[in-house]
Amino acid sequence: MATLFISDLHLHPSRPAIIACFLKFIEQQQGRADALYILGDLFESWIGDDHPEPAYHAVKLALGGCCDAGTPVYLMHGNRDFMLGDAFTGETGCILLSDPTCIDLHGTPTLLMHGDSLCVDDHEYQQIRARVRDPAWQQQARVLPVDQRLQIAAQARELSAQSNQGKAEDIMDVNQDEVVRVIEQHQVELLIHGHTHRPGRHAIRIGNRETTRIVLGDWYDKGSVLITDTQGRRLQTLSCQGAPC
Repeated sequence: MATLFISDLHLHPSRPAIIACFLKFIEQQQGRADALYILGDLFESWIGDDHPEPAYHAVKLALGGCCDAGTPVYLMHGNRDFMLGDAFTGETGCILLSDPTCIDLHGTPTLLMHGDSLCVDDHEYQQIRARVRDPAWQQQARVLPVDQRLQIAAQARELSAQSNQGKAEDIMDVNQDEVVRVIEQHQVELLIHGHTHRPGRHAIRIGNRETTRIVLGDWYDKGSVLITDTQGRRLQTLSCQGAPC
């Protein structure tokens, strides 16, 4: 059986085909995969566990069904859904992971991250990240009326898009020195992350050690999944029906 990794689905009612693709993917994998890891940005935005969007009800039901079928779902905060909390995990059965988290993946010491903390050259973003990840800031945000939180989230997405248009591509990618630093800090052989929407596999030599960084793809136009088992690791694209292309 395989262990699966996905990230950056950015589920939103404006993209119903992608929600349908994810629901089909869950249906196909539940009870068959050893585990499913979602490494951040499951949703385009998440204003709190009282989020009123009806389209997300089916997503929560699917996640709960996956867990009930014997495939545990591990969930990590991203930069768009960092307000996911205990009510969501209690309702779905998902297990919330800290960022970063180390696991043993078929005998390989592996580090899991969303990936945004690796983009240290984007100083503006890192300042924003530090502020919104502050528990005190989140506590204050959660008590705001739902309509006000929805408006703040929409404004934040618009400002982020405008800011990114003026940034060089390399600034929004990971910093290679930071990648080496976290691999050495955690003494792992494999790093898996998302966030940058630049799927691929990168060999990294650190001293006399060969390590690997795998970047997960986004789900804006089609799905992306990393399939790992004792035979190896395969980064695959999904069609809208949830089957490998």
